[in-house]
Amino acid sequence: MKKINSKDFRYDDKRPFSDKETATITDPFYTDEADQSRQLDALADRMDQAQNKMHADEHYGLLVVFQAMDAAGKDSSIRRIFKGVNPSRFQIAPFKKPEKEDLKHDFLWRFWQELPERGNIGVFNRSYYEEVLVLRVHPERLKEQSIPETLLPTNEETLWKQRFGDIVHFEDYLSRNGFPVVKFYLHVDQKEQGKRLVARLEDTEKQWKLSPNDLEERAFWPQYMQAYEDTINATATQQNPWYVIPSDDRVNQQLIIATILTEILESLPVQFPETDDKEAKKLIKQIKKQDSQ
Repeated sequence: MKKINSKDFRYDDKRPFSDKETATITDPFYTDEADQSRQLDALADRMDQAQNKMHADEHYGLLVVFQAMDAAGKDSSIRRIFKGVNPSRFQIAPFKKPEKEDLKHDFLWRFWQELPERGNIGVFNRSYYEEVLVLRVHPERLKEQSIPETLLPTNEETLWKQRFGDIVHFEDYLSRNGFPVVKFYLHVDQKEQGKRLVARLEDTEKQWKLSPNDLEERAFWPQYMQAYEDTINATATQQNPWYVIPSDDRVNQQLIIATILTEILESLPVQFPETDDKEAKKLIKQIKKQDSQ
């Protein structure tokens, strides 16, 4: 059984992404369910240790972005992968359609509000990339953002290029301030997605997750795939690359994501603060004295 090589799933400005040429499934990195659980638990321990060091160092934070079509496995992956991370140092922000208050501001405003602090891991379940994905497929919704007509390019493609640039600059800014951005696109086949949606509708406890609008959006699958391809290629950089994860097999999906995150956390140049043994012994002596009274 081969090992996971993070570079196989990494896309930066040296490697273009093609939706049609990129597989949605790969050979398994596990032998059975028990092996998968063992591997994920081991990665969770490593991730927690690395995050603990990052938290103690207080210089770096990490932003993790998940983007995908419905039923690609975002929620289940986030739930399983981060199971072992200290919840006090981990925050998640799910983003849906912008509210009225959001539309009063620039398109990045609501995302600024949810950025993690130093020492913490922040997870965006969907993100500012919706602004160049959903709006690319439904450009008529741009009117809701009340952007002055005089500031809107006459050529729609120019607008998307401008937003790609805004996002790249935003992520570069975060990285320069100690907040690297890890971006995952969960790449799932349309037929596999269809099977999962049917399974939801057949499960009374999960039917609420699906609405008629979700199926209407599914009709735009080719347009979304083109939007994802263009977006990834326009915003994948050496500093903040994309990782395209084959997601038809959810077990493999979780192992790949957990491996990438663990390696990135362990690569951060962070250290535990230096300790003074004499001061520690002094404090121990003080505690024992307090308890003896």
